[in-house]
Amino acid sequence: MAEDLQLESWDLQCQHNNLDHRTFEGECQQLVVRRGQSFIITLHFAGRAYDAEVDQLSFNVETGPCPIESSGTRSHFPLSCSLEESTWNSAVEGQDGNALTVFIFPPPDARIGRYHLTLETSTGNQGSSYRLGEFVLLFNPWCPDDSVFMESEEARVEYVLTQHGHIYQGSKDFIYSIPWNFGQFEDGILDICLQLLDTNPKFLRNQDKDCSRRNSPVYVGRVVSAMVNCNDDQGILFGRWENQYDDGVNPMAWSGSVDILQRWQQYGCRPVRYGQCWVFAAVACTVLRCLGIPTRVVTNYNSAHDTNGNLIIEQYLDENGKLQKGNRDYIWNFHCWVESWMARPDLPEGYDGWQVLDPTPQEKSEGVFCCGPTPVKAVKEGELHLKYDARFVFAEVNADVAYLILQSDMTRRKTLHPSIIGKNITTKSVGRDTQEDITHNYKYQEDSEEERAVFEKAQHQKSPTPAEEGLKVRIKASEGMNNGCDFDVFAVINNNTPEEHRCRLMFGARTASYNGALGPECGAKDLLNVQLGPYEEKVVPLRILYEKYGDCLMQDNLIKVMALLMDLDSKEVVLGARDIYVKNPDIKVRVLGEPIQKRKLVAELTLTNPLPTALNGCVFTMEGAGLTEGQKVQEIESPVGPGEEAKVRVDFVPRQSGLRKLVVDFESDRLKGVKGYRNVIIAPLPK
Repeated sequence: MAEDLQLESWDLQCQHNNLDHRTFEGECQQLVVRRGQSFIITLHFAGRAYDAEVDQLSFNVETGPCPIESSGTRSHFPLSCSLEESTWNSAVEGQDGNALTVFIFPPPDARIGRYHLTLETSTGNQGSSYRLGEFVLLFNPWCPDDSVFMESEEARVEYVLTQHGHIYQGSKDFIYSIPWNFGQFEDGILDICLQLLDTNPKFLRNQDKDCSRRNSPVYVGRVVSAMVNCNDDQGILFGRWENQYDDGVNPMAWSGSVDILQRWQQYGCRPVRYGQCWVFAAVACTVLRCLGIPTRVVTNYNSAHDTNGNLIIEQYLDENGKLQKGNRDYIWNFHCWVESWMARPDLPEGYDGWQVLDPTPQEKSEGVFCCGPTPVKAVKEGELHLKYDARFVFAEVNADVAYLILQSDMTRRKTLHPSIIGKNITTKSVGRDTQEDITHNYKYQEDSEEERAVFEKAQHQKSPTPAEEGLKVRIKASEGMNNGCDFDVFAVINNNTPEEHRCRLMFGARTASYNGALGPECGAKDLLNVQLGPYEEKVVPLRILYEKYGDCLMQDNLIKVMALLMDLDSKEVVLGARDIYVKNPDIKVRVLGEPIQKRKLVAELTLTNPLPTALNGCVFTMEGAGLTEGQKVQEIESPVGPGEEAKVRVDFVPRQSGLRKLVVDFESDRLKGVKGYRNVIIAPLPK
């Protein structure tokens, strides 16, 4: 009779498996693999080798606090001679003396999460059990049978593996990007993402049910959308849109997700102060990429926040044509969300692919502050009944705008402005630091037959495009609208009729936040008697002085310019509006030294003060996935005078080779959230 089979040691082959499964770029002692793809472990037996004729080997895998086979959170399977691709199973890869190498295959619909792996051995009537350790299982966009499968390798690299990127901000007339360090493979981030799943209210209410649903990216995506904000739970970020951040971090100051996620864990799962839409979206992107779901950050320019679901954004103006505070509906200059790539087996055929997930807390969905996943195709086709939140996302990109202007008799005159909302929807291009216009994914060409059919299906009566004739007004910007400078904006008014018109022009500018909130006035002109001859055009300038806007410019550097032209005889009103971005200076980033892995480099960071006043409390913050251990913070103690350079040098040692991105933020008392970056190609450490 054969002696008992005794396991002496084992090797989970972390480095080999993690590289094969594309889960970590550096050295790692934690096994992290993707479902739908086998991984190998090596078993070393004492005394004698494994003999398939007399020895039986089997494995147990368990995830969650209450693993149950019927919930898909526990599986028991024997060692066999070949692998199957539909269930948990294992097979012999090879044998060398007392060492046995085994394939273990997690099915493509397995629950993601942290698993315990156990080996059971038996010879005759004798048996033993060995706890081999833990591994983490992720979604797998490389597996054709996984519901997050993505066909393009370039897209998989961009939307799952790339740890840095760009997020688009500004206005539709001045689109710019900020660099962002997603850092999904940085040390400890995966553990934080799994902790996030185990902190969500659905898990706390019913652990078995929550874990059993973690095979679905639809379910996981919805959980992440809710947990990135803290409105209903112990979520990651506290949102604030006022310029009061003394008890936290100004949202403009963040340059990456890693510091935010680490702070959330260090604070005992208490929310990090503060976030705004691009921060919510970027953190969600990090978490979802970390879990294996292809994800990208998307920016919608002139994004509607429709609070009552009527697909009309109502803006109230006083009798002088000035926007009033306290409007319940908002038009955000830009609004960021994420798109995640997944199948939708819960919906009719045809709605797989990109899904909107919006973690910014705007409106409740099924009683929780979250949004999505909403199929982008459902938005384009006007299928507003489909799960989840299609009507809200449809309004964000399609709502009409109605301006209600107070009259002398205290009634309000209504003027509709179609085709303002969702003018440009943008994301970063695959493999390049450039923008990709994806507006066509969300909406058909304006005034096309397809658009009319969609609006009819959505029961949205789109306002007609204004006729070419009549009175018109538009806002024109000048060159050189740089922070610290005076500049002009222009109201271009046209009379496209054969008659003369006597008009009043109310022309003003106010500082504004990107979410539509208004600040103080920084320029105004009221012309009571403007004579417009037949088919005449007039250009009226308005000077915007730094001494007027400098102290009241909000963190987003936006000035809202509006011109209201009223026909004094017919009382007809036309309106022009534009958001002006006041440009911050650039940060120059130089890397001194030969970029080689694990060799010290120096980054030289420089910013020239463009303001007529000194900058105090200047701080540079630098970070980069694979480049720096956390954030590098460098303060400048002395004031930086007008036209002078703020300059620091920062040492760092790149930990990983390949294309990396240094992301830099500059803060001072009068300049906030200035960003810069530099791509660095790090050569591998010579052998």
